[in-house]
Amino acid sequence: MTETILVAVAWPYANAEIHVGNITGSHLPGDIFARYHRLKGDKVLMITGTDSHGTPVTMSADKLGKPVEEVYKSFHEGFIELFQQIGITYDLYTTTHSDNHFKVSQAMFLALQKNGYLYREFSKQWYSPSAGKFLPDRYVEGTCYICGYESARSDQCDRCGNVLEPEKLIKPRATTGDGALELRDTEHFYLDLSKLEPKVKEFLQSRSDHMRDTVLGESLRKIESEGLKARSITRDLDWGIPVPVDEPQWKSKVLYVWFEAVIGYLSAPIEWSQLSGNKEAWREWWINPEAKQYHFIGKDNIFFHTSQWPAELMGAGSAFMEFFAGEQNAPLILPYDVPANQFMNLESQKISGSRNWAVWGRDALTRYDPDAIRYYLTANMPESKDSDWDWAEFVARNNNELVATWGNLANRVLSFCYKHWEGVVPNVDVTTLRPADLELLATIEAGFNTVGAELDAVRLRSALGETMKLATAVNQYLDVNAPWSAVKTDKDGAAKTIYTALKAIDSLKIMFAPFIPFTSERLHGFFGYETPLFGEQYTEDVTDAIGTHKVLRYKPVESLQWKPSDLKPGQKLNQPGPLFKKLETDVIEAERGRLGR
Repeated sequence: MTETILVAVAWPYANAEIHVGNITGSHLPGDIFARYHRLKGDKVLMITGTDSHGTPVTMSADKLGKPVEEVYKSFHEGFIELFQQIGITYDLYTTTHSDNHFKVSQAMFLALQKNGYLYREFSKQWYSPSAGKFLPDRYVEGTCYICGYESARSDQCDRCGNVLEPEKLIKPRATTGDGALELRDTEHFYLDLSKLEPKVKEFLQSRSDHMRDTVLGESLRKIESEGLKARSITRDLDWGIPVPVDEPQWKSKVLYVWFEAVIGYLSAPIEWSQLSGNKEAWREWWINPEAKQYHFIGKDNIFFHTSQWPAELMGAGSAFMEFFAGEQNAPLILPYDVPANQFMNLESQKISGSRNWAVWGRDALTRYDPDAIRYYLTANMPESKDSDWDWAEFVARNNNELVATWGNLANRVLSFCYKHWEGVVPNVDVTTLRPADLELLATIEAGFNTVGAELDAVRLRSALGETMKLATAVNQYLDVNAPWSAVKTDKDGAAKTIYTALKAIDSLKIMFAPFIPFTSERLHGFFGYETPLFGEQYTEDVTDAIGTHKVLRYKPVESLQWKPSDLKPGQKLNQPGPLFKKLETDVIEAERGRLGR
């Protein structure tokens, strides 16, 4: 049965380069999942974009001494370049700084307001008389009144992890150097999450049969211990989405980035529909109750995606469609699963951009093939606990698994066949295949169910491991049947062995394809197939009322591929070649030497 699936991936902030921890945390698992379901013939839409607003972005601009829009666009276009290079196949990678996202976010605000889930309240915030403005939380530092940390932000202490009350901060100072500060009253809108708490708990409990315990358990425990508290959804800033309230005091405020960025999961499908020429297509993933939404994020965003985001959707209800499309009785659906990953560390230390203790995505791709990086990040994916990028392990897995187990298997069988059977699949009578041949093919065929079940459950490490086990089984079959020597004395028997191995490799190519798509596509070509496994990525410039922004898009291939090989005897092959490169061990110390510089 065909499924309708939205793959919604965390939006990266436009304030830092993307490192391997970010990639394996959300972008790569989302891509593997999307590629698998496309191969199955499911109706897939994979979206995200650059989180363009908020103080992290403005602070980066201040540090660089450049206009904030210029800085955001620089990071945004760098992200697009990375995703193209490493093969993250977004149907749309866009930005929150678009006219479409502004309108969708404002409609969500108005829907929540109409349904009685927003209220206004004054609070204390640090104000700079010399700058003539309120300073956002990240622009104010001081001593934490709980643990004594001297560089705590006014809203949170990074040392003890506690949320702070700005007025209690000791010796507050502006990080911008804007003189002495004073507390003043400022008015903001708050989302009354306490009203929605029972619905959120009911939603989480309804997902107990498939959500990871690291997600569901943490979320429910946090609600039980702390409850859902009202949260401010506006800020005193001039970079962001205007608050849709026609009163003078709101002209200098914007929607809080934590409120509006997540709405991108809704606005991006709407933009994709508009760009695709069918403005109503997004409803398939947002109004259709049979659709399933998967949110791929890191563990630091779990509670937000399992509590506040569903609360926003439930609070807005069908009123969103009333404000956005002028219709009623069309509520938005809720997430089906939030398969959040834990963190990836680096050489046993926490990744730190400020210390340059990171493996940066675009930089690594200048020295290593994308599938080598994708393979290691999947095999080492932090699905249930933190993992560690270790350069020695990266080299070992590349050489022992990708090159020796899988790459060598595919290359030696294809090359041997190309040489001894004149570039075609051996023309054997398949009804005469031996028990060992049929047993291997049955094992490989069963793998589509075994590996598929792991992928359906978003157990990606296990799915890759099962696929590699099947490749090992083919190697063992070849060791027993030894066609390399049999071809000299029993070419008919060697032909059956090579045909069986080719058919197995052709199937394994499909199972490996979501994980290592570049080499799988090359291997697909070696077999002589003309229709590709996957579609093409391309960029496009979109101009709207705000300006022009670049987007990354994907043109899919409509063909059902997640099935056992139908390789025919006599099929013409193309000249094969190696799929992977062996890495020398001296790269280990060379790469470790780059860290921390």
